[in-house]
Amino acid sequence: MIEQAEDFRSGFITLVGRPNVGKSTLLNQILGTKVTIVSDKPQTTRTEIRGVLNRDNTQAVFCDTPGIHKPRTLLGERLNATARESLPDMDVVLFLVDADGGIGKGDRRIAETLPKARTVLVLNKIDKTDKDRVLTQLSEAAGFDFEQYFPISAKTGEGVEELVKYILEQLPEGPQYYPDEMITDNPEAFWVAELVREQLLAIVKEELPHSIATRVTEWEWPRIRCEILVERESQKGIVIGKKGLVLKEVGTKARQHLPEEVFLELFVRVDKNWQRQPRALNRLGY
Repeated sequence: MIEQAEDFRSGFITLVGRPNVGKSTLLNQILGTKVTIVSDKPQTTRTEIRGVLNRDNTQAVFCDTPGIHKPRTLLGERLNATARESLPDMDVVLFLVDADGGIGKGDRRIAETLPKARTVLVLNKIDKTDKDRVLTQLSEAAGFDFEQYFPISAKTGEGVEELVKYILEQLPEGPQYYPDEMITDNPEAFWVAELVREQLLAIVKEELPHSIATRVTEWEWPRIRCEILVERESQKGIVIGKKGLVLKEVGTKARQHLPEEVFLELFVRVDKNWQRQPRALNRLGY
């Protein structure tokens, strides 16, 4: 059992919003380290990622969720369900909106489902627009009637510490859920698979926006074997690249985040329409 002070505070905070509003970037910025992959592609985050912040007599557990969107596949439906299922048990809900892109119909649909008394609207990406635009966006967002509003830049860190201080003040007295040294409860194998997927998203860019999945199939330290799943043979060729150059680059960049002794083996397999197959999604943990 973890020893703690009598006045210890703790709680859970979820990050919700449309795809690409910066939820994962904000979580990494708050924790000061990378616990979730980042990409400019929709559906980058596919499961709930937990990050733990420890401050004086306080522990905040942040839950990064998939972007809520109009689903076109069974995978999309499950991602939306993952994002929404976390809401009832959260002490604070961070609703992220893009300061540069404007408040759209998708934001309004999400806002209607959020608990007003526990929701903080976070206007992110203020580094990409001017102050007048930020003020206009905040004025429009005020119509949601949430508890608080914070303009921030998750990328540069502007306004993030003020947001964190407010969040910690809202947490109730409670137990310490995780040890001091724990930053995330994600298994190492999950993290390695996500690193590989992050590099794939960065390298193949627009050619495979949603059709990649990754999972570690063998873990015999320091040897790790990671499977890359695609839906068609043509996609397999894109992932491997001419003379295997794409796959080689993915492996090289992923290894930069791993201990030097790791031998990371990548292989590609075609699983037709895996995004629409319940068995495939269950196997991948979606």
